[in-house]
Amino acid sequence: MAAKAEPIDPKVIKIAAVLLIGALAVVFDTTIVSVALRTLAADLHTDVTTIQWVSTGYLLALGVAIPLAGWGQARFGGKRVWMFALLLFLVGSMACSLAWDAPSLIVARVVQGLGGGLMLPLLSTLIVQATGAKGLGRIMSVVSLPTALGPILGPVIGGLILGALDWRWLFWVNVPFCVAGFILAWRVLDKDAVTGRARLDVIGLVLLSPALVGILYGLSNAGKNGGFGRGDVLVPLLVGLALVAAFVVYTMRKGEGALVDVRLFRHRPVWSASALLFLSGASLYGGMLLLPLYWQDVRGFDALGAGLLLAPQGIGTLFSRSIAGRLTDSIGARAVAIGGFIVIGLATVPFAFAGESTNIWLLMAVLVVRGLGMGAVMIPLMTAAYVGLERSDVPHASILTRITQQIGGSFGVALLAVILEGAVTAGHGAAAFDQAFWWAVGFTAVAVVVSFALPKVQKATT
Repeated sequence: MAAKAEPIDPKVIKIAAVLLIGALAVVFDTTIVSVALRTLAADLHTDVTTIQWVSTGYLLALGVAIPLAGWGQARFGGKRVWMFALLLFLVGSMACSLAWDAPSLIVARVVQGLGGGLMLPLLSTLIVQATGAKGLGRIMSVVSLPTALGPILGPVIGGLILGALDWRWLFWVNVPFCVAGFILAWRVLDKDAVTGRARLDVIGLVLLSPALVGILYGLSNAGKNGGFGRGDVLVPLLVGLALVAAFVVYTMRKGEGALVDVRLFRHRPVWSASALLFLSGASLYGGMLLLPLYWQDVRGFDALGAGLLLAPQGIGTLFSRSIAGRLTDSIGARAVAIGGFIVIGLATVPFAFAGESTNIWLLMAVLVVRGLGMGAVMIPLMTAAYVGLERSDVPHASILTRITQQIGGSFGVALLAVILEGAVTAGHGAAAFDQAFWWAVGFTAVAVVVSFALPKVQKATT
């Protein structure tokens, strides 16, 4: 029998709203910019290969900053780090808007990425610590909404801005969110009770941040000709994985005071949620690579048209999230995640059979259903990792889950891009997308099985 949901403290709702306002710019920024690369290359008089570093530099900066979020909170307090990260993102956004050439824009994007890398795990940490995991599903259904809608609405917003305004407005739109988020955080968020002076685990940082940079950089190159056999894919991937292994060994020996406590992977909710965030990153973000390309390459729509055709998926996501949040609080994460992944898998299958003349209205209806599943799965996954954790463990769990989701998304995009390119090169035409979509279905099927490891019920953070 489902447990009766407890009312949410109004103060927690206020904190969540303040954090959400600040996070909006960070979450939407990546996908908004992705549609503008060709425009940026033309206006800044450079090639697409160079301008691609606008996205790659941002991604790598995230990898550097994410591991620092836990130490920063312990050393300076969550409120101060959040405000500093917002300020950093604001400075980076303004610098992007004023960039005069490709190198200056890339450097500004790195500054943005450093701010965003601190904010993303800290967002989850501050929410969980404020709620104690009570009513967390319902709160996360609101706070994580931009994360789910970013890949869907970002390209549409970016396309509309490029159609009506100069590309610099892609970055100016971040400024109001950053300023409002900074002021509200200063007025509303409570100062952390910081005790002592947390020492930075320099060895851990030297191992983990370059490891993430290597892995993310290698995966970002895998979509080019040659796939995973390229030197600029294999070398950084192998170096990155070796550094991860060294970090794990070092951290297990160090114990307390480690940059990120990987011992939390012994806790079933943490490892199961992290594994599923990796798989969901692969299936959701990999799918978001395939769907726009299907609409453009097979059906002949332009980038904006393809983005608009993905809107039904966003509508489905909006409809299911609040229900998923209430169900996660009442019946637990396991059942909600299993149901959500099954819906995603079933709604992806029609695209594995779609061709050049498949009814568009049918596919748009299927996208609504797929969106329902996407909205359902993210809530239990973003809450389950914190079940039964001590308050001091929450920042480490936030970093671990954010890292696995980031790498999972990059891996899924890279793998599906390689599969799609191989099928196209082999002359399969529109059928090339069928193969890639079947792989996306496969990721989802594995996620259904792993979902059985999630906890059945929620338990407050102590």
